[in-house]
Amino acid sequence: MGQGHDPAGDEVGDRSTEEFERYRPLLLGLAYRLLGSMWDAEDIVQDAYLRWTRTDTSAVREPRAFLVTVVSRLALDELRSARVTREAYPGPWLPEPVPTDDLGPLETAALRDTVSYATVHLLERLTPPERAVFVLREAFDLPYDVIATTIGATQANCRQMYHRARGHLAEDRERFRPSREEHVTLLNRFLEAASSGDLGELTALLSEDVVSWNDGGGKVKAALRPVAGRDNVIAFFAGLVRRYAMGDPRIVEVNGEPALLTSMDGKHQYVGIEIAGGRIRTIYAVLNPDKLTRFTAEAH
Repeated sequence: MGQGHDPAGDEVGDRSTEEFERYRPLLLGLAYRLLGSMWDAEDIVQDAYLRWTRTDTSAVREPRAFLVTVVSRLALDELRSARVTREAYPGPWLPEPVPTDDLGPLETAALRDTVSYATVHLLERLTPPERAVFVLREAFDLPYDVIATTIGATQANCRQMYHRARGHLAEDRERFRPSREEHVTLLNRFLEAASSGDLGELTALLSEDVVSWNDGGGKVKAALRPVAGRDNVIAFFAGLVRRYAMGDPRIVEVNGEPALLTSMDGKHQYVGIEIAGGRIRTIYAVLNPDKLTRFTAEAH
């Protein structure tokens, strides 16, 4: 005799799924901050969902804290193995640019700041545990006892890692971020000056110590080392504009900030900037097509 269907079990399962879906956007944002890749973040969050479905959720007092812990641990494991792959990457490895709407809640300054493209790029400098401590404390304001349990360290170690991480990032993070209008204005001025070869305007726009990072992933021709210094960056962009036709650019919202989506020589690219002291200090160009599918799919 077969077992009867259990409607109560279905109801519990539906409630469990509904509970998880409430937190999915937040968990995706967390995993992305830890990994710099939304593709990997989606895999991690789906893995967390499968674990959640196998958990007696009635015994979980705080689902948010439980799920943040699960996702953080999975992301930490992934990050440790990803670092080895990234060290062998052809040229600079840059984070995947992500449409702002896909990044979960950004209702606090800390949530917005820790997902900015420049910050996610800087987070690559940290060890995996430092990165986890920094993100969990800075963006999600978790207490040190919860962070310690999550990453398997003492509270004292977590405090040290947080302060060390802040120290590593502080010198390269602008304390006062420009308004969206200022950001868009500088982006448009940079685009116009670069495409027209206006060297005087480029000199006025760029910091003396500006750095241009380019990620082609070995699939699209790109500079294999960062281009550093204003004169070098100007010469680099002048050379590109001379050799390749530029497509129609558009402003897109990426990582909580305005950025450009354009093409050069028929190949899509994301261009983002970091601003310090009213000038462009860093230029990020992602040409690797694998990292641009969220934007190129929209464009077609």
